[in-house]
Amino acid sequence: MHYDYVPMPHRKPLKWPNGARLALMITFNLEYWDLVKDSAESYYAGGPAILPDPLPGNVPDFPNYSWREYGQRVGIWRLIDIFDKAGVPATCTMNAKMGLERRAVIDAINKRGWELVAHNFVQSDLLTNYQFEPEKEREIIRETLRVYEQVVGRPAKGWLSSSLRSTTQTADICAELGLIYFNDLMNDDQPYLIQTAHGPIVSVPYTVEMNDFMIFLRRGASTSEAVEVFKEQFDVLYAEGAESGRLMSVGLHPHVIGQPFRVRAVREFIEYVKRFDGVWWATREEIAEWYLKNHQSHIG
Repeated sequence: MHYDYVPMPHRKPLKWPNGARLALMITFNLEYWDLVKDSAESYYAGGPAILPDPLPGNVPDFPNYSWREYGQRVGIWRLIDIFDKAGVPATCTMNAKMGLERRAVIDAINKRGWELVAHNFVQSDLLTNYQFEPEKEREIIRETLRVYEQVVGRPAKGWLSSSLRSTTQTADICAELGLIYFNDLMNDDQPYLIQTAHGPIVSVPYTVEMNDFMIFLRRGASTSEAVEVFKEQFDVLYAEGAESGRLMSVGLHPHVIGQPFRVRAVREFIEYVKRFDGVWWATREEIAEWYLKNHQSHIG
């Protein structure tokens, strides 16, 4: 894959549909971890552990497994209720195994017409394990997309790798398999084109800065501090969007933000955003489809 370096001042103004200043995506990552692996290699949990003492992969880690499962049993439903009451949509990423093992969550998201992005087969198996085995990587992506279509009822349009750990061939494989957008890169506040051997694919940047793992677990912020972080990010991007449209991605995990003492951060941030005109509650698919049609007006 290849993408051009185009600094922000060298771009034409990006004009979102209906004059929006900011495209906002609040994302629930719907992820599944196996309790045990087949080997004794150290277990990669796909994010910070609640108890950091490592165990071999073939030994059950019930504290970390059940902490994550809280998001599937309780946290996600608390978040869905907040979004339903606010009347705004979420975007969601989905491990294939969530569709196979936690179908009720996927059905609830699908029923609401919210976005579902293909997000690896299982959270604990990183594509970087296959950097030198492209056929194995292709098969994992292909099988993920097969399960996605089976469970969701439509083909996937985009991809986010587990923990954003992709290889040099991931974007090419995604384009080859018919996907139109790719979320693993975090280097911009606007979409842009990635050139692959199979044609262009749109980068719709994800984030680890506006992410509950980073804010709560790595930086130790309180719930009130998290609200201020979200608002500060929004305020700057919204102001800049008056000249050239911006996008804001917020990445959330139901076992983290869905805890009773943290969930207020989501509710208060939504209430704050709803005071502003010119916010596009966008899906990544909508952004990618729009950008494929309109990118020439942005890059000349």
